[in-house]
Amino acid sequence: MIKHMKRDKQLLILFIPCILFYIIFRYGPLYGLIIAFKDYSVFTGIIDSPWVGLKHFNRFFLSQDFFMLFKNTLLLGFFSLVFGFPFPIILAIMLNEIRVHWFKKIIQTASYLPTFLSVVIISSMIIDFLSPNNGLINQFISLLGFEKKYFLIDPDWFRPIYVISDIWSSMGYEAIIFLAAIASISPTLYEAAKVDGCSRFQMMRHITLPGILPTILIIFILKTGSMIRIGYEKVLLLYNAMTYDVADVFSTFVYRKGLLESNYSYGAAVGMFEAVVAMVMLIGANSISKRLGGGGIW
Repeated sequence: MIKHMKRDKQLLILFIPCILFYIIFRYGPLYGLIIAFKDYSVFTGIIDSPWVGLKHFNRFFLSQDFFMLFKNTLLLGFFSLVFGFPFPIILAIMLNEIRVHWFKKIIQTASYLPTFLSVVIISSMIIDFLSPNNGLINQFISLLGFEKKYFLIDPDWFRPIYVISDIWSSMGYEAIIFLAAIASISPTLYEAAKVDGCSRFQMMRHITLPGILPTILIIFILKTGSMIRIGYEKVLLLYNAMTYDVADVFSTFVYRKGLLESNYSYGAAVGMFEAVVAMVMLIGANSISKRLGGGGIW
């Protein structure tokens, strides 16, 4: 190990900020999870707060919110994974096949731009586009002769809006990973296929896709593990009282209970349950991938 560390010391130095980030912001706060098993009070502190065991977990599991939150979080994450996962792969393959460089750069720039916008800006754009009065979508619907619709108060439209906006905002950035994987494929394979008379579609099917399959499996495993870890920011900005039944997820529930209502122990218990479920899904996806012969993260 010392020999490898001496050989790769420059890379290890570059990796120090990443290590510090995970120590400070990921492993350090784990100490605070103890409040999920206590009746925490800011006045008594973590150590002196009374120990209550699984009281908050039992309260959450027996509440009427549990099944609604679990269903909403699972469905929203599942739809995002199923419909959103293929798009970066398709975009990367299409960009790789474009031979007109200026057109390729325009498409790349246009697809990357949403990545640099904050969740607040993305959500504001969605609200403006879907506005029943002056929204671009409703104006187009009106031109076609249909009645304008307030999409954001219709529970049936919340999940499609969330998934489509998530695809639009993350597709370009995630395609970079697959473009890097495509760049690592040996050009001699394409040359040999071209000599054998393969079409571009056949080369995509038999060279490009198999070449990036390990990367696809790793990204799929990571996304499966984070499927239930839906950030509260976009949901919080897009949902309302009319869509609570389909939009409320674990993270927004933790935000309301833990921060707005100052019920820190209960919020920590719900957040810990969410993290445990995500860990189980990650381990399960990794094990299934290895059993199918595709390899895994570890």
